[in-house]
Amino acid sequence: MAPLPGRAEGGPLRIGHRGAAAREPDNSLAGIELALEAGLDGVEIDVVAGSGRLLVAHSLAELRPSSPGLDEALALVAARADDGFLLDLDVKTAGREDALVAAIRRHGLVERTLVSSFHGDVLRACRALEPGLRLGFSYPDDRLGLGRTLPEPAIRAGLVALRAALPARIGGMARRTGARAAMLHHLVLSRAAMVRCRRLGLAVFAWTVNDSDALRRMVELGVDGVIGDDPGLLQEV
Repeated sequence: MAPLPGRAEGGPLRIGHRGAAAREPDNSLAGIELALEAGLDGVEIDVVAGSGRLLVAHSLAELRPSSPGLDEALALVAARADDGFLLDLDVKTAGREDALVAAIRRHGLVERTLVSSFHGDVLRACRALEPGLRLGFSYPDDRLGLGRTLPEPAIRAGLVALRAALPARIGGMARRTGARAAMLHHLVLSRAAMVRCRRLGLAVFAWTVNDSDALRRMVELGVDGVIGDDPGLLQEV
């Protein structure tokens, strides 16, 4: 598995969430282009299976007529991004890992891609198909979309409650998935969890970092990457 790219000036990698979701429609080619133009270190996009192919969207319910196919997004990154640019493919639906890996290979992006997912089966299948891929397990799982239906105070309280248990659980997550990166919501990430991740040899990416206080805390914790909607905020690092 390829090592993570690093920034010459130090600090965490700056990863555009769903392209550049604060400035362009999420999971759009325009969002990917903006992340590239802003000089970010990488981009995260969501991948779902639908209509017999892989598409770039957070869910099938959120597909738009303009939602690109995965091949279109990969072609854009392959043509426009430099070798150090990191592509995080957050896979939302299981069962099409063969097509996913084939597409990544077809565009010559194995060494520049990190496949992340809440689904352990996705990560295990990708590891078997292409051992050279970077893999990251995402936590916590929000398959029911609670983050879009519950009031923000309730969401924050739930995430903070999960924080205490994370250091004890994270080793099992890594073992079960074979992943070497932890993709963690910033509110579940604590210094204790960071220490545990370092002892396990895990890279740590924090999502979704959308305000200066959260960004500052993640930098102080020493995360490897921050994933956020606004390229302008990420450029503060």
